[in-house]
Amino acid sequence: MSKELHLTFHGAAKTVTGSCMEFSFAGKNILVDCGLYQGSRSLERLNHAPFELDAANIDAVVLTHAHIDHSGLLPKLVAQGFNGPIWCTKPTQDLLEYMLADAGRIQESEAGRRNRRRDRAEYLAITPTYTEADAIAAWQMTETAELGEWFAPVSGFSARFWNAGHILGSASVELLANGVNVLCSGDLGPDNKSFQQDPSGKSGFDHVICESTYGDRAREQITAQQRKERLQLEIAQAMAMGGNLVIPSFALERTQELLLDIGKLAVAGQIDNVKVFIDSPLANQITKVFAAHSGQLADTDGTNIFGNSAFHFVEDVNVSKKLNTVKGAIILAASGMCEAGRIRHHLLHNLPDKNSTILFVGFQALGSLGRTIFEGAKRVRISGRDVSVRAKIRQIEGYSAHADQSELLEWIEERRPINGSLFLNHGEAQAIDLLRDIISAKNPLSSIITPEIGEIYELKSCKSARRLKTGNLEIQNALGKDWQNAYADFAVNLKQELAKIKTEAARQKAIEEMRLILESYAEHKKKR
Repeated sequence: MSKELHLTFHGAAKTVTGSCMEFSFAGKNILVDCGLYQGSRSLERLNHAPFELDAANIDAVVLTHAHIDHSGLLPKLVAQGFNGPIWCTKPTQDLLEYMLADAGRIQESEAGRRNRRRDRAEYLAITPTYTEADAIAAWQMTETAELGEWFAPVSGFSARFWNAGHILGSASVELLANGVNVLCSGDLGPDNKSFQQDPSGKSGFDHVICESTYGDRAREQITAQQRKERLQLEIAQAMAMGGNLVIPSFALERTQELLLDIGKLAVAGQIDNVKVFIDSPLANQITKVFAAHSGQLADTDGTNIFGNSAFHFVEDVNVSKKLNTVKGAIILAASGMCEAGRIRHHLLHNLPDKNSTILFVGFQALGSLGRTIFEGAKRVRISGRDVSVRAKIRQIEGYSAHADQSELLEWIEERRPINGSLFLNHGEAQAIDLLRDIISAKNPLSSIITPEIGEIYELKSCKSARRLKTGNLEIQNALGKDWQNAYADFAVNLKQELAKIKTEAARQKAIEEMRLILESYAEHKKKR
């Protein structure tokens, strides 16, 4: 039993998904977030691996918001023995009812789909990380607290929520235990974001844990009107080409922001009579939650702005498949990083079409399919099929739900004095390191820590955090791109590269040499 407050990083350290921190004191253990890893196959495998914590020994969870990379392993936690309360804001609770159930269905369907693939016939069957029933059980354990209201997640700990300005219901979490005051930022929204007020909070903490997603970039500051004008231009250019405008969009918040702007453009007659298909049952449910909370949202005037006649909410999978024959439409589908869901179906049919446009409106994690497409891949592999990329690839950054570098620096500055340590997490290594260097150069802090997954720290009042345990090297090695990303890129381009070789004999020789290289690695493994 620890006599001091301890902090363990179980996820989102040197990566942007899998958020999970464990705080332990006097025999009590609480988690701040319990999120799903998203990105490469190696990273996704961490979702299936045993927890690095004892689920039955966790007394409570305090959740910053409903995004799956922060909440998506709650059902697994429950399935493995957790039986405590999951604290969150009321809007987050309402969103989780649909987010977690959908995640459970995706886990089951993705496992089934992969098991049916012919190229997996010789492998052991994949089991889902958790089921829809596990997800519903997790949602039923949620309890709510208002912003600014102190509550006791478990004896020995006090907590309260501060507005994080990221998505509906998002919050930073302030914790007080053993006389130590800690603030976990959660994901922070940018200034002047649609629907949300700017992030808020008090100043003066012992320790602050801040996300760093965009710690390496300062976005161009554009107004809501300028962003809407850019969207109008993208729509006009895409429709002029005669193909579809396909937008990979997160079901939660991003889809609703896009509908807000598209609806305003349509009402003002600034875009032609374009049909908009929202092909995501989850996004459709989430939109209803937004409508129910419209009185709390900025930019809506307290009205339901999602009832535009141009909007067609697609539920049935057969209707979704019929969109293969549609041209000249806007198709919004999840997931935003193209890792699962119906967006992969639409990419299969629109990426090879030179008249179609793929518009990215959000962050694409390293190793994700979205990142691969955005970085200029000529061919990609989707659901076991090689797909040529002929569509026009575009991006609008104004829809980001994350604070950029300057906004993160401003938020950190407003939390001073920080009397112990500032932890920078939830970012790729490059983003974290650059943000640390800027803070150190501009307005130094005595202790800035960039934690690794698996590290444990002792937290005391008015003292720098002390590392008690080093990180988990195996998990660290799974971050970012993996061999399967490299294999997919190699495999989809292999035939074209072989075709560039002038003679049949030379092509055959190249294949034989590649086979010998592979066999040499196999022989090397046998000798070890």
